[in-house]
Amino acid sequence: MKKLLTLALLAAAIEMSAVSITSPDGNLLLNVDVDPQGTPVYSLEYKGKPVITTSKLGLKSKETDFTGGFSIVATDTTTVDRSWQPVWGEYSTVRDHFRELAVDLKADNPDRAMTIRFRLFDDGLGFRYELPVQSGPNYLTLTDEITEFKYTGDHTLFCIPGDYDTDEYLWSETTFSGLEDALKGYHRHSEAQRVDGLTIQTPMLIKTTDGVYVNQHEAALDGYPAMLLDVDPQSYTMKSHPVPDRLGVRAYLQMPFNTPWRTLIVSDDARDILASQLVLNLNEPCKIEDTSWIKPMKFMGVWWEMFTGNQKTWAYSDYNLAKPGVTDYTKLTPNGRHPANTANVKRYIDFAAKHGIDGVLVEGWNEGWEDWASFRKNRQFLFDKPYPDFDLPALRDYAKEKGVKLIMHHETAANAADYELQLDRAFRFMKDNNYDAVKTGYVGAIIPRSEHHTSQWMVDHARHVIERAAEYQIMVDSHEAPRPTGLCRTYPNWLAQESARGGEFESMGGNPPSHTCILPFTRLKGGPMDYTPGLFETKMSYYGEGKDSQAGTTLARQLALYMTMPSPLQMACDLPENYERFPDAFQFIKDVPVDWSDSRYLEAEPNRYITVARKDKNSDDWYVGAITDDKPRVAEIDLGFLPEGEYEATIYEDAPDAHWKDNPQAYRIRTVKVHPGQKLSQKLAPGGGAAIQIKKIR
Repeated sequence: MKKLLTLALLAAAIEMSAVSITSPDGNLLLNVDVDPQGTPVYSLEYKGKPVITTSKLGLKSKETDFTGGFSIVATDTTTVDRSWQPVWGEYSTVRDHFRELAVDLKADNPDRAMTIRFRLFDDGLGFRYELPVQSGPNYLTLTDEITEFKYTGDHTLFCIPGDYDTDEYLWSETTFSGLEDALKGYHRHSEAQRVDGLTIQTPMLIKTTDGVYVNQHEAALDGYPAMLLDVDPQSYTMKSHPVPDRLGVRAYLQMPFNTPWRTLIVSDDARDILASQLVLNLNEPCKIEDTSWIKPMKFMGVWWEMFTGNQKTWAYSDYNLAKPGVTDYTKLTPNGRHPANTANVKRYIDFAAKHGIDGVLVEGWNEGWEDWASFRKNRQFLFDKPYPDFDLPALRDYAKEKGVKLIMHHETAANAADYELQLDRAFRFMKDNNYDAVKTGYVGAIIPRSEHHTSQWMVDHARHVIERAAEYQIMVDSHEAPRPTGLCRTYPNWLAQESARGGEFESMGGNPPSHTCILPFTRLKGGPMDYTPGLFETKMSYYGEGKDSQAGTTLARQLALYMTMPSPLQMACDLPENYERFPDAFQFIKDVPVDWSDSRYLEAEPNRYITVARKDKNSDDWYVGAITDDKPRVAEIDLGFLPEGEYEATIYEDAPDAHWKDNPQAYRIRTVKVHPGQKLSQKLAPGGGAAIQIKKIR
């Protein structure tokens, strides 16, 4: 009897330790507990059905583990409902409405304390580990994170392979059981380190067998490595895999410390995944007091002509600077294929000024590009030393006279350590010469050589660059950087990132039409992408090698991407002469905004199609973008979002015989009267799209 009573009391104590909260609308239910080994666990339900079954939580380190032996000593719940105004984005106001549960955990032998903080929104869950000052050592050499996500079945996965150094992959649509075969089809990038085993990257998307969509990612990545996911297809389980340095250490932490948030965006409506602002809401408010200098913009660039097979080069000379004693660029013989020269840049400035394009990016303007093989050994660019054929003072003054902003390019060749040494000098040089935006790049293996593109050191480096740029009032577009996690809310001068397979790959074999139908569900949930839309000439030579490349798009679809791939920094990527061939279509690129006050996702299915309407922040105009995969479809566009009145819609659409491969430049433009509540049936060609400008006329 005594033994039975003891067991009953123990069972009661375990039951009492569990705690639950629901989302504000009641659709999501979160349960938190500790298992018999004292390991924190959680589960998540959506509309009464499990999404995540009981999954473990915790951190491991060389010094001590925060994984077991815990008991719940206190809980605290609160409800928050507030709003904030982004400097730029898809909405002029974002609602931040959640219920929070803080679970305080205590363990003995050794003595440890940890809080796990959960925030449950109507559209998903975020949680993080908070490590207060301990009674023992207050530093951790992190070796692993055991955070689990146990799903309920053989769901559909939209994912790319785990890699410490690149995100530039095409997406697989597979299942837990088919993941191993899907990952076998990928080619390893030359200087990237793919992860052995079944490991994938975030952000990723799941569609459950019950038709529930789950975007899985992280928010507020700071002082910690980026997260990959190890997958066990037999148990349908994913486990956090923080990117290590080359010594195998995940992170060096000093307490008190908060990890990034682990995020799950959940809905049975795919449109809700696209509309979710959950990742942004989990980031800290803007830390820049005066944001008046942060200006969303469209730009062109001396860039695409180096990709399209005409043998143009970023380098001024073909001479091998690795030879001893050669340092004076004025004594080198120009190769005649260097487009970052004064006359050519003036041509771009003239075109931008004529057509109302805000800025011109120039790549290859500075010393350090000579001999790519040598450059990979020495890896140093000089960010205040123009080439002899790039008259910076003259171009600076010419651009200012024309009302065009020049955009700096800082390619570091992944020598991040050297870039930090030059950073202040480079930013001062920019400001002295009227540059207030920079595109950074990190192509190659990272220096320090013990680091990866997404390890802790590089995450810290990216944050350092953004903070220093903010002090100089410089906007940043970063390429080959750790994938975004919503920090653009905290630092809105971080206008865009690449961190995925972008439009440049249209010249390197092409992107399939489905590629931009999945990116908004995955990569873009962390922040805007510099995808570089606006490609009008879709057939080209392959990256200077004379091979044919076919872009996976029609011309009309390229116009739609300005809405379906929203970014405050949008490129008109093609050559001026190609826009001059299609001036009526180019008019849409001139007109389309890059900053919005409202967005309405009208139709969506991942990897298949997206239709979205957006309202210009600076006028009453609405814009609609619709894209499809390689199959034709009819987009049903409900104009119920329009306020009362009469409107005129200018429709840029695929011609009846358009096809992304066979007839990509076939388009037509028509103008029709429309009214609120009207439904438009818009035909989209295979790999095609439509872009619509709607103006109120009465």
